[in-house]
Amino acid sequence: MDDAVRERLQALRARMAQQGADLLAIGPGANMTWLLGFHPHPDERPCLLLVGPQREAFLMPALNAEGSRQNTDIAFHTWDDADGPDAALATALDDVGARDAKNVVVDEAMRADFALLVLDALPGSKHSFTDATLGALRMRKGEEEYRALKMNAGLADEAMQAAFAAVRAGMTEIELADIISENFESNGAKPLFRIVGAGANGAFPHHQTGDTVISPGDALVVDIGARKGTFSSDITRMIVVGEPPEGYQEVHAIVEAAVGAAMQAARPGVRASKVDAAARNVITEAGYGEYFVHRTGHGMGVEGHEPPYITSTSDVVLDTGMVFSIEPGIYLPGRFGIRLEDIVILREDGPEILSGLSRDAHFVQV
Repeated sequence: MDDAVRERLQALRARMAQQGADLLAIGPGANMTWLLGFHPHPDERPCLLLVGPQREAFLMPALNAEGSRQNTDIAFHTWDDADGPDAALATALDDVGARDAKNVVVDEAMRADFALLVLDALPGSKHSFTDATLGALRMRKGEEEYRALKMNAGLADEAMQAAFAAVRAGMTEIELADIISENFESNGAKPLFRIVGAGANGAFPHHQTGDTVISPGDALVVDIGARKGTFSSDITRMIVVGEPPEGYQEVHAIVEAAVGAAMQAARPGVRASKVDAAARNVITEAGYGEYFVHRTGHGMGVEGHEPPYITSTSDVVLDTGMVFSIEPGIYLPGRFGIRLEDIVILREDGPEILSGLSRDAHFVQV
């Protein structure tokens, strides 16, 4: 077991002790990847990492054991299709000292049948999800994670600049999106999404990029992200082809002011809801409140969307090391939309923006 995994398991056990948790059960997915640096093949066969007060062990399908062993020296309790997982689970619970666990933390993202398998094996136990234990640790990024996220942000900046250089009237949204993907791929990153919303399509926050032809007078919402390594990127910028549509400059300035207000509000010790309110108040006071139709931001790490969520109802208290987006928007049906998005890491004195790219619109001559 490498030092990073050992340190994360130690920190996780400290959190479990604080919360009075006797056992944490994690399925293959983002939580396991964060903790161990990998996860076994996810399918319908129950596969669980069980973390007890002193030891950890896998419930592992025999079919996946050999391949998984290449990535970890944690003890395996294997089972095959002929016998089923119940006996192996019982011995795994004994191994980690959790056979009589009363307070069980279950991975909210794993399959429901996996979770029920654990809970049925521990009748009378209470369960909770990972927000106060593993989830709390995931929200606070260390310097190695920061460097990986910063590197990915740089690749997204380069892909966005490739879009700026290539965009022209007469091409389609999908043609521009393909140029973005090609740039990511040339840098060894796997494209995850590439929203290009031209003209009225930009008023749909999650527009499905398609065959719409980009025309003079269009404002384009360009929201892109890709993954290189464990982490990924996410950035949104605006492109204007020719003369901007009526009212564009005013609305862009309002959204930019909302970004600035959220940046100013984001400080350690502040609730996430206060950051959302700072952005939302700027847009509401300008008369566009009904056109800001989503939250101000989401966390980012192993997953592109993870806690903390910057919403009007979030009670999460922000802390140094948390990474999240700030992305207010205004969407005017039938006209255009504007969203400006940056990923930030929270420092003692406020947010550090990972991108180096200006939020000013990129104007294209026609």
